Amino acid sequence: MTDLKAWLPINKKELQIRGWDEVDIIIVSGDAYVDHPSFGHAIIGRLIEKQGLRIAILPQPNWRDDLRDFKKLGKPRLFFGITSGAMDSMVNHYTALKRLRSNDAYTAGDIAGFRPDYAVKVYSKIIRNLYPDSFIILGGIEASLRRFTHYDYWSDTLFPSILIDSQADILVYGMGEKPILDIVNVFKNKSNPSIHDFKNIPQIAYLSVNKKEEGLLLYSHEECLQSKQKFAENFKIIEIESNKIQAQRLMQEVGNQSLIVNPPAPSMTTAELDAIYELPFTRFPHPTYAKRGPIKAFEMINCSVNVHRGCFGGCSFCTISAHQGKCIVSRSEKSILKEIKKITDLSYFKGHITDLGGPSANMYQMQGIKMQACFSCTRPSCIFPEICKNLNFNHQPLISLYKNATLIPKVKKITIGSGIRYDMLECTDIQKKKTYHLNEYASLLIRNHVSGRLKVAPEHTEEHVLQMMRKPSFNTFITFKQTFDTINTNHNLHQELIPYFISSHPACSLADMQRLSIKMKRIHFKLEQVQDFTPTPMTLSSVIFYSGINPYTKEKVFCETNISKKRQQNQCFF
Repeated sequence: MTDLKAWLPINKKELQIRGWDEVDIIIVSGDAYVDHPSFGHAIIGRLIEKQGLRIAILPQPNWRDDLRDFKKLGKPRLFFGITSGAMDSMVNHYTALKRLRSNDAYTAGDIAGFRPDYAVKVYSKIIRNLYPDSFIILGGIEASLRRFTHYDYWSDTLFPSILIDSQADILVYGMGEKPILDIVNVFKNKSNPSIHDFKNIPQIAYLSVNKKEEGLLLYSHEECLQSKQKFAENFKIIEIESNKIQAQRLMQEVGNQSLIVNPPAPSMTTAELDAIYELPFTRFPHPTYAKRGPIKAFEMINCSVNVHRGCFGGCSFCTISAHQGKCIVSRSEKSILKEIKKITDLSYFKGHITDLGGPSANMYQMQGIKMQACFSCTRPSCIFPEICKNLNFNHQPLISLYKNATLIPKVKKITIGSGIRYDMLECTDIQKKKTYHLNEYASLLIRNHVSGRLKVAPEHTEEHVLQMMRKPSFNTFITFKQTFDTINTNHNLHQELIPYFISSHPACSLADMQRLSIKMKRIHFKLEQVQDFTPTPMTLSSVIFYSGINPYTKEKVFCETNISKKRQQNQCFF
């Protein structure tokens, strides 16, 4: 019989099993509850549990009936935490061409329709209506990337900070472990805290009517509505501050209130990150989903291991640096190997570890050579337009990790599923190639850790589009392809390189896509991993798509905004 106490409770019956008449905190999530460290609600839930508090998860509550799901656990003693889940709900629901998706990998049975559009806002407003005096905290990717005035592609509108429409009290942006512990400590020390009691916590946002708050003032929401130029200029400041190790507090007036966004918390240490993965996850979906079918997102990652957070790639269409940050925070090899051993004892493990990765697979343990120089750096990318001379991109720690992980009993195969930044491997500095073990890593990866197909992301072939994307020259991809083909030939391997491409990105015209198609045919690539550009909140590409302006140069940029013409660009792939 399944021990329901192994999971965090999700209904009244499971509260009664524990003898609880109320809980301290309820996390409302747009995803099904999977007790695994790849799911944010599980990490935050287990972290709160470790503080000695009673925590429950309310996964995918029905928002279209009499709202009984929102009432079944009652009002928590301290606060509600609200997240859309692992994805922005609008990206989860709609394609780049604004077609409704028919499936949802984060729902049992892969069925769409178990979360609302703009899930964070909808959940929060329901709770505010049901429990007017409750304390509500927003978190996760949807809240994080909508913390300022932002462009919403699906309504073609500028929205104010999600704090406005959601009627929530506080927003936690980025990876939330540190700020949530600070917030919990305020509640532990004060029985009925006000917003003022949280105002100095890093990595949170809140609304204030106090006009004497100190910080860097952005253009107001109302000014952004009137001027695309001002909206674009705001983004430049936001991105620069987001990428700083020591950032400033940012402020933006919205109506008669001020949005206050505190600077990020200091990066987690390796020991702190290791401790997160030591929390007592069952590493299974909650048993309530047993008869509803598999959760595809879980099946995809259940035998993969996250080895680091953050990405210094700075791609203009990517949200990772805005959410996880530019600085790499790595786990210790000991912690990673310990997690692999745990996986080998689970019923679903068949001998194959499907990833040792992160936002980019090969950034493990990488940072500045002289960290003091990084404190004054405002570059959005450490590897574009060229690799920073202060970057230590030694691949030896990854080589060691791969080799030691392979020695673990029951592990038959380890493949790398996360994307590889091949531009680091094709560094033209001969000395660094040797010192940083780049050829050795490429050979080890291609010989032993490819599942038959290695996914990489050149994104485009045309130089001016790649410059707008902050991606390396297509010639770098061609060079890596030669490396890949040579290693395969020398070791009698029959593996494929699967490149990822985007159509309709700012600066990309139909003629550019036609040139891309011709170049792919010349090198005999049949494209599979392709998509049309989706403008998601708080990326440089989305700001350019809406405004038609590059915030850094103030130059006008061509953007294909017509859906039928976007579709035409996308058809060039086929």
